[in-house]
Amino acid sequence: MYKYRNFLYNITMEVSDIFNILHNAVESKYMGKKISQSAMAKKLGVSMRTYQDWRLGNSRPGAVMAVFTMLSELDDDESAFVLNKIKKLIKKDGYAKSDS
Repeated sequence: MYKYRNFLYNITMEVSDIFNILHNAVESKYMGKKISQSAMAKKLGVSMRTYQDWRLGNSRPGAVMAVFTMLSELDDDESAFVLNKIKKLIKKDGYAKSDS
């Protein structure tokens, strides 16, 4: 239940780690098909250079760590509920570009 929360508190996680974990998770969603940084940047509505900087840790969007810190305060079920709610808003309002 608190595994994720303890994970975040016990290590120093960099924003670049979060982007790399998420990039790999999206790739695994597509059965391991590699997704280029350019394609991912396009989905996010940012330049490839910006996305590369995030993944390399050269630039850190400040809100990212705040969001993940807030999510780490929730139980697994609560986090899943919040993420599903955000996902619905993104799809409804078109914040992210999607192939689906």
